[in-house]
Amino acid sequence: MSSDGTSVSALPRRDLELIAEMVTDGSRVLDIGCGDGALLDHLGRHKGVDGRGIELSQAGVNACVAHGLSVIQGDADTDLEHYPDDAFDFVVLTRTLQATRNPREVVSHLVRIGKHAIVSFENYGHWRVRLQLLLNGRIPVMGADEGFGWHDAPNIHPCTIRDFSAMCEELGLSVKRALSLSRAGATRKLRSAGASANIRGEEAIFLLTRD
Repeated sequence: MSSDGTSVSALPRRDLELIAEMVTDGSRVLDIGCGDGALLDHLGRHKGVDGRGIELSQAGVNACVAHGLSVIQGDADTDLEHYPDDAFDFVVLTRTLQATRNPREVVSHLVRIGKHAIVSFENYGHWRVRLQLLLNGRIPVMGADEGFGWHDAPNIHPCTIRDFSAMCEELGLSVKRALSLSRAGATRKLRSAGASANIRGEEAIFLLTRD
C-alpha cells in the first residue's frame, strides 16, 4: 500500500500480471520505465518487495511519487551504468527495450544489476505484422507506435522473438522462462524461438539470468 493509504490502479496489462507472478516475495526490485508505478505498487502491496523505479517522463515520476513510490527520473540508455552489480534481485523492463538506443547494452546492464532480469516486448515477427507489411507495403504500427509514422515512432529498434533470443545467446544469458502472449491475453510457453513461436506471439516475456 502506498504511504497515503491509497493505491495505484490495478495492473492494466496482462504482461504486468505475468511479470508480477515471476517476482518472488520480499525481493529487491528495480522497475525501469515504470510509468505510473502500477507494477511497483502491486508488488509492494501483494509481495512485500523493496521496490525502486526509473522513469523517463516527469509526469510518470510525479504520479509515482504522489503515491509514495520510490521513483527517480532517469534514462535506461545513460543511467544504468551507475548502478552496482547485483544491487537487486529482479530488474524489470516492460515494453521499453525497443525504444532504447542500444538494446544490447541495456540488456547487459539488466543482468549485471539484477540477479534476474525480466523483459517484455512487442513481437514484430507476429503474423499480423507480416501481413500488414505484405498488403500495405508500409512499416506496421504497434503499441507505443500508434499515432506515429515510421519517421518519428518511439520504437526505434523493433525486434522479433527470434531477434531477442539470438541476442541473449550472443550475450551468454540463460533463459529461465519465456512466454508469448496473444492479443486476448492467452499465454504460451516458449520452449524455443522457432518459426511457430515467432509468428504466433504478439508479445513476449523473458526471465533471464547470467550463466
